[in-house]
Order: sequence, then C-alpha cells, then structure tokens
Amino acid sequence: MSTTHPQTPLRWYGDGFPSTDPAGVYQVLADLDNACFIVNTPQGPGAVSGGTAAPTGQGPQLLAAAAPLPPHRLGSAAFTAAHGVRQPYMAGAMAGGIASADMVIALAREGFLASFGAAGLLPETIEKALLRFAAEIPGLPYAVNLIHSPSEDRLEREAVELFLRHGVRCVEASAYMGLTPHVVRYRLAGLRRDEAGRIVAGNRLIAKISRAETAERFMRPAPSATVSALLEQGLITAEQASLAHHVPLADDITVEADSGGHTDRRPLPALLPAILRLRDHVQREHRYPVPIRVGAAGGLGTPVAVAGAFAMGAAYVVTGSVNQSCLESGASPAAKAMLAEAGIADCEMAPAADMFEMGVDLQVLKKGTLFPMRARRLHQLYQAHDGLEALPPAERARLEQQIFRRPLEDVWQDCVGYFERRDPEQLARAADNPKRRMALVFRWYLGMASRWAVTGQEDRAQDYQIWCGPAMGSFNDWATGSYLKNPSNRRVADVAHHLMRGAAFHTRVAQLRLAGVHIPAGAGDYRPVPLETPTDATPTAGAR
Repeated sequence: MSTTHPQTPLRWYGDGFPSTDPAGVYQVLADLDNACFIVNTPQGPGAVSGGTAAPTGQGPQLLAAAAPLPPHRLGSAAFTAAHGVRQPYMAGAMAGGIASADMVIALAREGFLASFGAAGLLPETIEKALLRFAAEIPGLPYAVNLIHSPSEDRLEREAVELFLRHGVRCVEASAYMGLTPHVVRYRLAGLRRDEAGRIVAGNRLIAKISRAETAERFMRPAPSATVSALLEQGLITAEQASLAHHVPLADDITVEADSGGHTDRRPLPALLPAILRLRDHVQREHRYPVPIRVGAAGGLGTPVAVAGAFAMGAAYVVTGSVNQSCLESGASPAAKAMLAEAGIADCEMAPAADMFEMGVDLQVLKKGTLFPMRARRLHQLYQAHDGLEALPPAERARLEQQIFRRPLEDVWQDCVGYFERRDPEQLARAADNPKRRMALVFRWYLGMASRWAVTGQEDRAQDYQIWCGPAMGSFNDWATGSYLKNPSNRRVADVAHHLMRGAAFHTRVAQLRLAGVHIPAGAGDYRPVPLETPTDATPTAGAR
C-alpha cells in the first residue's frame, strides 16, 4: 500500500496494530461502522479501524483517513424517511408475480422497500397479496406495481380502484409513455392538508422512466384537464383538485437504464445526469416544498455498479434481474437455474405481449431458450399478413406444429375464454377485425411463454420467456467463488444487504484512492460472506 498524502501527526489511531497485508487491509476497509486510518508503520503504510485518543505528535503518522460509512448513509436520507425504510434501496417490480408477495415481505422485514409485481395479474390475485401484506407486515412499507398497458385500460382502472380500497400507500408506475386518468387518480386521491395547513400526499408514487419527456410529465403537477375530468366524475374531491396544482405527480423518479423487461437500453451514465438536470430545472420553476428524488435502475448487479449510481447522484437504487434468481421470487426453479448461469451478453430483445401491436420490445434471456427467435417470427408474420386466414398454409402448419403445438383455432378459443374473464372489450374489438384476432392469438404464445417460465413446465423449457438484463450476468460473475454462486443460497435480503454494504465499501475505497492511497491487489474488491447477525436497525413502521 502506498500514498502520496502529506504526513501529519495522528491524534486518533486504531486500537490494534495496523495491518499491512492484503487480508488485514480488507478487514479494516470492510469495517464500515468505524473510521478507517492509513498510517505509516516500519513495514510501510498500514490500515487500522476505530481508534482512541493519542497526544499530538505521538503514535504513528497519519497518511489518510475515511469516516465511518454504514450503507444507510449512501443516497438520500429523504428517501428512507419518506418511505419508512432503513436503506435507499428498492427491489423493483417484475410482472406476473415474479416480484412475489414472499419477496416483498422478506425485504420489508429487513427494512427495504420492494414492489409487488402486480402487472398481468387479475384483480383477485392482487387482492390476495394485499391481504397477506396487511396480515404479515402490518405497518411496514411496501409498494405495488401499476403498469400501463394500452390495450388493457380496464385492468389499469380496476387495479387503481383496488389500491384505493385497500389503502395501498405506495405505487410504482411503469411502462407509461403518457399519463392516464387512472395513475393521476391514484395520486390525487391521497392529497389533503394536515393540521398545520401543509399539503400531505398520502399516496406516494414512484415513476419508472427511461425518457426525459416521460419523466417531465411525472415531475410536473397533474394536467388541469385530467384533474377537471376526475372531479366531474366524482373520483376526487374539490379539495384534492385544488391541491393537485401544488404537488408533482410523482415523489420519486426511477431512471431505468439497460434493464430486463421493458427498456430503452439507455446507458445509465448518459441518462441519469440528464434526468437530474431536468429535475433541477422543474424544481426551480415550481419550488416544491419537498424536491423530487431521482433514483437509478438498470444494470445494477454488483456493488461497484451500485456505488457508481450513488456517485452520480442517485437518491436510491432499484434492482430487478438479480432478484429474479432469488429463492423468494415467483420464477420456477428451472428459470432460476437458467438465470444463475447467464452471462453479461446472454440477453436479447423480443416483442412484448402487452404492446405487441405497437412493435414494442423487451429484454429477455436468450441462453437456453428459443423464445426471442420465435417471438420475432410471430411479429414479422403479424406485420406481413392481415389475419390468420391470410397466412400461407405451410407457414400456418409450422406455427401449429413448432410454436403453438396445436391448431390456431383451438388457441383462439382459449383466448376467448381468457378475455371473457379478464377484459371482454378485447374480444369486442377483435370481432370484426381479423388482424386484431391474429394479434390476440400471437399474444397467447408470448403470454404463455412467461407463464411456462413461472410454473416450470418442462416440455416448454425451450419457450421460456425470462425477463433479464445484463446485470444478471454481472451479478453471476461477481458471485463466483462465493456462497451466492449457488441459487439455493440467494435470499433476496442477503443480496440487498451485500449490494449495499459492498457499495459503501467501494465508496470508501474510492475516497482513499482520491487521497492518494494505493489499495493492494486483493484488498479492494468486496466479497459476500453469509450474514450471521441482523442489521443494526429496525425498519420504520408507519409509512406504507
């Protein structure tokens, strides 16, 4: 270890003998609850943590120092206070219950915020999860996902009604390109004034975005026309309508970079600073009493990546792909095993079921599955033909034999039964529209491919649709050689703790390097070991 920092008399030095070997230096750096000192020793620069007072001029010479840095000091204290959590970390939603109730409960008990993957689930299934939260984590914070699906307006409306009925106090909104009355209604329905006359937003909204124009819509107050329409329909009160113009639509903006599922694959170092500047511009204009917080998501699969997000100014971080391989996720053991073997380059874009007709893609795992290739072929056929009847006979036969494995007419009957329960309006729009009917049939395969990955249907393993970003491969590479390499050891709270502790560790290392300290090889890379004791604090009850 070497340094170019000027030598000054040390007044505080460690209780033990300074460590000069890489293993000892690592232990000092990893002692995040205590200050870290780099001192001069007869063997060269050494590291020591903690300390007792020493008279000026006595003891070893101080070369550099780093203050205590427990993980909760990263990011924004306003985020942890607003959401009643211990650390500025969130497990983002993964649709279809992959971000499961078990995952939300496990993280809430450890003081982390997690978003239940309600997208794609029927209201009665979502309600069962909400009842579990009320029974098993009363008073602890959690979020529920609200996804915008242009073709399923009814489900979005019913989801909001369900959230309001059950008093869900935090919603993570995703896949929005424009604002809908439903997401605006959720936000405004929680507005009120407290006894001191201050505006209180009882319904917190976290908007996940990847474009500046979408971010700005959530940063500004709700559109006046939407507010007026909600008031006329009796969905909000006159007081809520009047307060709507004084608060942003969202409390938090999650900047989603190259992630699994819906993504624009923007690099985080390019996107995050732009959204932070936009936030500052809007704040100067509106002067909100509580500024909007901006967090980072996408590509965060290692402590170094998380530390980098905080260094760029993120108020909080959001993980996704890495949680899908954990024990508590709703994915099947077969899907988790595939994720645990994924590399950084083992992802590919494929058509999204919920925005199939619009040509929107999402990022999925390509290693071990034919789904990306088959989904792209279905979209090519959709673009080229006006309906199922227009498909060339040979092409239709290949679809029925290789992809659907059954007659397309039988698939259509399944679609009829499904949408009669879920959203009858879909069938009404397809009644006299052959191309719309073809889209629903092709979407059947895309939707079932996700379902097969969740249930682990063995004879459909080659058709698994597994949402995955490059963070999964990065995490697997980092976990190699540790207990987290084995999927059976991946508990979602362990992953959260290690990513945050590792981020604090690497932030400390960066601070010392800026002070001129050379960290020896083997001492500057955080390695996860099994957690033995609970963390040093308890989650804050009350904010939900």
